[in-house]
Amino acid sequence: MLNIVRLVIACVVMGAGVTLCAFGFWGWGVLVFLLGGLVLVTYFFNENMLVAQYHLRKENSDEAEKWLLKITDYEKQLAKGQWGYYNMLIGLIESRKAPMKSEKYFKKALSLGMTMSHNTALAKLSLAGIAMAKRNKREAQQYLSEAAKDDKNKLLADQIKMMKSQMAQMDKQQVQRGGYRNF
Repeated sequence: MLNIVRLVIACVVMGAGVTLCAFGFWGWGVLVFLLGGLVLVTYFFNENMLVAQYHLRKENSDEAEKWLLKITDYEKQLAKGQWGYYNMLIGLIESRKAPMKSEKYFKKALSLGMTMSHNTALAKLSLAGIAMAKRNKREAQQYLSEAAKDDKNKLLADQIKMMKSQMAQMDKQQVQRGGYRNF
C-alpha cells in the first residue's frame, strides 16, 4: 500500500473516532481513534520491515527475505527515513548468500543515510569485510576506522577487534608467501 494512502486512511479513521466521541459514543470513539493511531504508526514503521527485522534476529533469513520482497517499490511504500534501512536489510540478507553482491546495497544504504549510528557502523563493518575479501587492505582499514567512530555505544567493538586481528593475520600470510619485495 502506498504511504500516502496510509496517511489518508489514518486521518479518516482518527477523524471518525473524534466524531464518535463528539456524539457521545466515547467507548467506540476511543477505540476507533486508537485504531487510526495504529494505522498512522504504520506510516512511519512499515510492518513488512518490522517482521523482516524480527526474522533476521531469529537467524531466519529466508523468511525475512520473503517479507522484504513484499515491498515492491520502496521509494513509494516507505517513508524516506526508511530507505537506507531497507537497503541495509537487503544487503544483510544478500551477504549470507553472495557476500560480494551485497556491497552495492550497503553503499546505497550509507548514501541514503540512517539515523542510528550503530546501523551505520554495521554497514561500514560489512563493507570492511567485503574489502578484506577483495584483498583491498587500505579500503578495509578506512571502513574499519569509520565503523569504530560510528559505534558510539560499543555494540560492535568485539567484531571490529576481531576484524582487525584478521587483517593482521592477512598481512602475516602475505609476508610468509613472499608477497613483499625488498629492493
